[in-house]
Amino acid sequence: EEKEYQEELLIFLYKTVIGRCLLKLFIARPWFSNLRARYQKSPESKKDILPFVKEYHVDISDYNIDRFDSFNDFFTRKRMYGTTTRSNELMAIADSKLSVYEKLKLNIKNSIYELKDIIHQKEIADLYKNGYALVFRLAVNDYHRYVFFDDGELISSEFIKGELHTIRPVSEKYKVYARNSRVVNVMDSKSFGIITQVEIGALLVGKIVNHNTHMFSRLEEKGYFEYGGSTIVMFFPPNIMIDEDILRQSQAGYETQVFIGDKIGQRKG
Repeated sequence: EEKEYQEELLIFLYKTVIGRCLLKLFIARPWFSNLRARYQKSPESKKDILPFVKEYHVDISDYNIDRFDSFNDFFTRKRMYGTTTRSNELMAIADSKLSVYEKLKLNIKNSIYELKDIIHQKEIADLYKNGYALVFRLAVNDYHRYVFFDDGELISSEFIKGELHTIRPVSEKYKVYARNSRVVNVMDSKSFGIITQVEIGALLVGKIVNHNTHMFSRLEEKGYFEYGGSTIVMFFPPNIMIDEDILRQSQAGYETQVFIGDKIGQRKG
């Protein structure tokens, strides 16, 4: 269980006629999130840090709040991390809530997706029809930077312009993973083959920031999300085994809390 971010506002926006009109005309538009992001990057926003930390129980024991110049500076803060996984083991790429799906048609938050709906490249999507989709949901109180899962090469990266809806269940009718702005990355990894990773923006996320990296190393930072909850979806061919407890919990409808570097599966063979 977690505290829903601005729950009353989300209910108004998605469950009332006036709210849905505001979403369509203004709030779900990227320009609105970019406008709000200007404030989050301003010195005036610094006063919002401590109330946010208290309301959402963010662990800041390793930080000095006075050193942050703005709310966005705090939200995109860096921390140390590591892993004890071996090269044939799959690790979590973000502090997040993880769900795993095993079918071509994914029932995510009561919305049915085909892989091509999210990726927009049928030939790439077909690689994963018997594999896995890993959904890493980053809540507002999570660390919002993410890393590479293996050594390898970035083959392509495509930005798909879209809207910015919340990724919470209240927006289940909007098929947000296929509708929101997102970045589709195709990667050739050393241990797991061709993987597609999709970073998906969400309501009030001003920007998805990916570093200009072509050849990458395991645990190297790939990028970060600015303000707001966000999601990363990774597609794997059927050459991995996901840890049994995560599969069992996903099948029962529960997310599993994971942290960067945690073991979540391994390569077959």
